[in-house]
Amino acid sequence: PLLAVALMAAFANDVRSVLWVAAFPAFLAVAVLVWRVQEPRGSAASGSVKPPFTLAGARDLPRSFWLLSLLGAVLTLARFSDAFIVLRAQGVGLSIGQVPLIMMVMNVFYAAAAYPAGVAADRVRPRTLLLMALGLLVSADVLLALATAPIAAFAGASLWGLHMACSQGLLVAAASPPTLRGTAFGLFNLITGIAVLASSLIAGSLWAWFGPVATFLAGAGFAAFAGIGLLLAQREP
Repeated sequence: PLLAVALMAAFANDVRSVLWVAAFPAFLAVAVLVWRVQEPRGSAASGSVKPPFTLAGARDLPRSFWLLSLLGAVLTLARFSDAFIVLRAQGVGLSIGQVPLIMMVMNVFYAAAAYPAGVAADRVRPRTLLLMALGLLVSADVLLALATAPIAAFAGASLWGLHMACSQGLLVAAASPPTLRGTAFGLFNLITGIAVLASSLIAGSLWAWFGPVATFLAGAGFAAFAGIGLLLAQREP
């Protein structure tokens, strides 16, 4: 993000030129992967063939996994695209050249809290950590809804990063048998990916019809609803 800010200044806030510059490292990474990275010999176990994905395998997933996926979809409705945070920051006074800083703040808090959150997940119930993440998300949404200055947008982005650190990847492994863990993660990400599309469409519609305050308050409502669902499902193993 600091490089993005510098590039925005160098190109006089010409976003198209900055994106062309950003595309170069991506092309370089793909080129290195294609022409220089080789699979190590013997990486695949001899005689072991992974069975293909089947709907029968998905049906073997326990009820707790499907309840978790439903909860994840509701949570994702509250966690719409980061682009809305950027738009909110610009709407409360951040210049277009400084907008990448909002993503830097969010990712710094995300990265800094990810390891402590992982350690905490080994020592406390994952449900407790997820409830904490929902509380952080509600706080972030409310703060962004009420923001009137860039400092409030930065504070909301920092809480958003903290909630991501406390919620990413939690509970899926515990809610699925070891033999179907890959299937479980794939289905969970498919379900939440569809929910991301739906949440961004809802958020965009609310933004267009009622403004940014309604968008973030709706996100807070979805997060609170997910928290209530998590509390009601506390008897699930």
